[in-house]
Amino acid sequence: MNRSGQDYLDALRDGRAVWIDGQQVDDITEHPAFRNTARSIAHLYDMAHEGEHRDTLTVRPEGAEQPVLRAFHAPRSHAELVARRHGFKTWSEASFGFLGRSPDYMAAGIAGFVSSPEVFAGPEFDGRANLDAYYRRMTQGNLYQSFTITNPQIDRTKSAAEQEEDDLFVRVVKELDGGIVVRGAKMIGTAAVFGDEIIVGTIEPLAPQDIEYALCFSLPVNTPGLKFISRASYEASARSVFDNPLSSRFDENDALLVCDDVFVPWENVLTYRNVESTFGMWWLTPAYNNFVHQAATRFWTKLEFLTGLAILIARANNTYDLPPVRMQLGRLIGWLNIAKSMVLAAEAAHEEVPGSGGVVQINREIASAHRAMAGDLYPKVLAEIKMLAGGGLIQLPASGYDLTNAELGPLVAKYVRSPGHPAEQRIKLMKLAWDALGSEFASRHEQYERFYHGAPHVYLPGIVRDGNPDLLAAFTRTCLDGYQLDEQPLAERGTADGSA
Repeated sequence: MNRSGQDYLDALRDGRAVWIDGQQVDDITEHPAFRNTARSIAHLYDMAHEGEHRDTLTVRPEGAEQPVLRAFHAPRSHAELVARRHGFKTWSEASFGFLGRSPDYMAAGIAGFVSSPEVFAGPEFDGRANLDAYYRRMTQGNLYQSFTITNPQIDRTKSAAEQEEDDLFVRVVKELDGGIVVRGAKMIGTAAVFGDEIIVGTIEPLAPQDIEYALCFSLPVNTPGLKFISRASYEASARSVFDNPLSSRFDENDALLVCDDVFVPWENVLTYRNVESTFGMWWLTPAYNNFVHQAATRFWTKLEFLTGLAILIARANNTYDLPPVRMQLGRLIGWLNIAKSMVLAAEAAHEEVPGSGGVVQINREIASAHRAMAGDLYPKVLAEIKMLAGGGLIQLPASGYDLTNAELGPLVAKYVRSPGHPAEQRIKLMKLAWDALGSEFASRHEQYERFYHGAPHVYLPGIVRDGNPDLLAAFTRTCLDGYQLDEQPLAERGTADGSA
C-alpha cells in the first residue's frame, strides 16, 4: 500500500481548525490531547503498508497499480466477505476494540455507496460522476474519511426546517457557479479531527420541507470555515501509559463540526436538494450494513479483551476456581460467543445487493439483530466484571510513582499484592481494568456502545420494519390452526391405552 504511518501523520499537519479548552490547536500530532491517538492510527497504516498483515489488510483491484485498503473493496462472494472481516479483526485487535471509527469503518461505507450508485441520481442533481471520482480519490490515496451525519440535539420534535433559528443544522445558504456555500453544525464527529476528509450528511429521516438541508458532501478537513470543537480529552488527562493504558493511546475524541460559510465545490457534492437520496445513500445502499460488519467485528474483539480481563482478575484474586466465579466467567464467554456467532452467521447468510452486478452484503436481519443485542449487552458485561473485581478497582495507588518511592514502595509491595501477583503486576492489571470499566474514558465507551447505532427508540422499531413480521406471524398462526380443543374437559381425557 502506498501510505505509511508517517505519511498519515504528515498529512495531519495541514492547519485544520481544531479547538479544545478554548484554544485552537496548532498541530494535533504534537498536542497532548491528540498526539498518542494519532500515532495509534498511524500504526494501523503501518500495518497495512508493510509487514505480516499487509495482505490481510489490503487488496489490489483489477488494473490498479497499488493495493488499497481491503475495506474499500466491494465483496462479491462469501469468501471476500470473510477476507474483509479478517481485515476488520486485525485492525480492531491493535486497539483491543477501543478505536471504533478507525479508517476501515467509513471505507466500508464508501464501498457501499459505489455498490448502488443509482441512489445518488436525483431528478435535479445527479451525483454519480462525483461519486465515482470521490471513490477514486479515497482509494488511490487510502485516505481516512471521517464524518458527521447527525443534527445537533436542539429540538428533536421538529424537522430541520421547523427549528426556531436558522443555521442550526448544515444547510445551503448560497449557490454559486463553482459550488455552494453551507452554514450550520453537525454532531457527533467521532475521530473527526483525525481524518483526511470529512463527509457531511444526514443519516436521519428528512421531512419534505427540509430540502435546503438535504445534501451530502466531502471536504478536506482543513477547508476554510470548518471548525471542530472537541470534547474533553481523556488522553490529555491520562497520567501515563502505566496508569491509563487505554485512554492514553486510544481516545479517538468526539467533536462538534461548525460550518461557517464553507464553500463546497460542485465536484465534492454527492447529493443535493434531494431528501430521498440524502437519506437513502445510507439505507438504500449497503453502506450502513457495511458499517455494522466492521462494528460487529470490533465488538466481538472488544468482548474478547474484556472477557480475558475478567479471567486475569479472577486469577489475580485467587478466585478463579470458585464455582460462582466460574459461573460468571461462563456467562461472559457465552456472551462473547453470541457476538462472534452473529458475525459469522451474517456472513454465511449473505445477500446480493439488488442491481449491483453481484456485490454481496451481510444478512440485513442479523445485522439489525446485532444492533439490538450489542447496545443492551455491553453494560451487562461491564457490570459482571466489576462484580468480579470488587474493591480492588478502587483501592489502588495514585500512580506508578508510588512503587518507585523509597518510603512508599515497600509498603505498596507488601499490601497491594495477591498470590502469584506481586504489587507491580497486580497494580498494572487493576489500572487496566479501571480504565476499561470505571474511568471517564470507560463511561464514554459504555455510552458509545449504547448509542453509536442510533437511539434504541429509532433502531428497534426498524428491526420490525426490516424483518419479516408477517412471515413470523403466519408461521405461528399455522400452529394455532393445527389443533382444536373439543368440548371434552382435559381432565376427563384418557391416554392412548385407555389409562387415566
